[in-house]
Amino acid sequence: MGRSDRPIPKTRVAATAGLMLALTAASVPPQGSDKTLLGRWHTEREGGVVEIHRCGQALCGRVVDGTRLRANPDQRDVRNPDRTQRDRKVLGARVLSGFAGGPDRWKGGPLYDPETGNRAGSGTLTLVNPDTLKVQGCIAMFLCKTQTWRRAR
Repeated sequence: MGRSDRPIPKTRVAATAGLMLALTAASVPPQGSDKTLLGRWHTEREGGVVEIHRCGQALCGRVVDGTRLRANPDQRDVRNPDRTQRDRKVLGARVLSGFAGGPDRWKGGPLYDPETGNRAGSGTLTLVNPDTLKVQGCIAMFLCKTQTWRRAR
């Protein structure tokens, strides 16, 4: 009987099957893997902090802090292009809506910047690593802006 004709011991088959199962399980993101994206993130400007949270089956984000907000917590959304929204408070305003996907890339929209009043109809959230998030907003497929946010500690 040649080497390739020998029966493989059952313990070796079980160990190989167990290893393959473990590798397969490691490559499948666990349910609820959005938890790495959930939490507070420092934006690029004005000391802003956005909290990403669950809203139904999707992820959303709201303003929870900022340099101007610490000086004036009653600050209003005066740059909002929607005149009916200009009287609302910036603190707590939703700036990310309807993002789905994961575990490292989420798509959705709209996105809103209360500092400028700019709104993007769609965007992408890309988790570069546990502490770095790329936030891209697009008003057209070819007209996009990206910011890098850092996890707040």
